[in-house]
Amino acid sequence: MRTREQVNAIVEQLEGEYPLADCTLDWGKDYELLFSVRLAAQCTDERVNQVTPALFARFPTLESFAEADVREVEDYIRSCGFFRSKARDIVACAQTLLIKHGGKVPGTLEELVALPGVGRKTANLILGDVFHAPGAVVVDTHCIRLSNRMGLVDNQKDPKKIEFALRGQLPPEKSNDFCHRLVLHGRAVCTARSPKCELCCVRGLCQTASP
Repeated sequence: MRTREQVNAIVEQLEGEYPLADCTLDWGKDYELLFSVRLAAQCTDERVNQVTPALFARFPTLESFAEADVREVEDYIRSCGFFRSKARDIVACAQTLLIKHGGKVPGTLEELVALPGVGRKTANLILGDVFHAPGAVVVDTHCIRLSNRMGLVDNQKDPKKIEFALRGQLPPEKSNDFCHRLVLHGRAVCTARSPKCELCCVRGLCQTASP
């Protein structure tokens, strides 16, 4: 594990390298982000952003999603993979939001993970990006890989354990943006197969950087 000074230095270096730490999914309404994250499972954000404009145009309200024929939703999202389960979850989630939450996306982790198709990763992203809740930690594949390489966790693959470990180390007000920066850094530099350590802004702080 790293010292608080080392963690803060890593946070600052990534802030300098990636000053804009926005979610790379395109969305306007809160529930659109919720549905987009569901579509992004085992799919790229780029592909989701290609699919959602037509999807959201066809179903412009939460009510229209709740009343949708699942098979029609499938046709719009087929290229995202696992389209049957994703379409089923989106329609069921829209119905649940209307029936149990008055058409609003709830703002607690417990309520979010109770929604169809929503896990802790999605819930934390909604808490961070929609509600700007301090301490939100989004553990995706990039976060798992980079947090292990940087020594923020020690050979840990369990997303929930990584979430709690990072929550205990990161400044709460910076945790959500930090996770977005891990995604950007993981795509551009710290890739899964061939990390570009010579280009890495945190090379001097990383425990696994190549010489």
